[in-house]
Amino acid sequence: MDSVIVAYSGGIDSTFLLKIASEELGEKAIAVTAVSPSLAHAELEEAQAIAATIGVRHVCLTTNEIEDPRYQANTPQRCYFCKGNLYDVLLPYARENGYRTILDGNNADDVGDDRPGRVAAREHGVRSPLEEAGLAKAEIRSLARAAGLPNWNKPAAACLSSRIPYGNRVTVELLSQVEQAEGYLRARGFRQLRVRHHGPVARLEVEASELARALELRTEIVAALQQVGFTYVALDLAGYRTGSLNETLKDG
Repeated sequence: MDSVIVAYSGGIDSTFLLKIASEELGEKAIAVTAVSPSLAHAELEEAQAIAATIGVRHVCLTTNEIEDPRYQANTPQRCYFCKGNLYDVLLPYARENGYRTILDGNNADDVGDDRPGRVAAREHGVRSPLEEAGLAKAEIRSLARAAGLPNWNKPAAACLSSRIPYGNRVTVELLSQVEQAEGYLRARGFRQLRVRHHGPVARLEVEASELARALELRTEIVAALQQVGFTYVALDLAGYRTGSLNETLKDG
């Protein structure tokens, strides 16, 4: 590929891809992270620290998807507009700085999923080396651990907008509420979690093994989440699962 930009979120997939790209291409591989209200500050800081550990150049570029009315409308196509905005920023940067190819961290497990963001990636000529190599998430974690990457077992992450139900307008205020609520819960030791934003209600998803602990801390959790603007706090007894807001789409 000669020279590449890795669209780098700090998740394990893009981190492992960045590690390999750096080893293969040296200074001809860089990391670029999109910075916007949908990215939690803690996620950005962690991404920066890991990129520094790898020893690769890390560039942060501001994206403006939150200003796009189509993104704000929060339809099931939201990710398409988000990724389209990202690649509209990355492509000119790549051309101006002499990088031939943009890469993302999609892997073999992502094939066949309904992912509007993948459509935007294909439209912009973005390549997915992990997917092309047939590497699935479990293999990537194993290889990342062997490579000494500190986030090899990091829980799956997604942008803050994924916590807002489809049809509810995405705003900076709502994203900030989610970020503060999840930050509090992580500080209390909950690792894999989501705070879904249902207007005045915060619906907490934690691992099934953590449900009892969440109930033990319910008074403290309620007080903390009310402090950031929620009126009610609900604990989802089904526990954490990826893309739970997509469950409302199953019947049509």
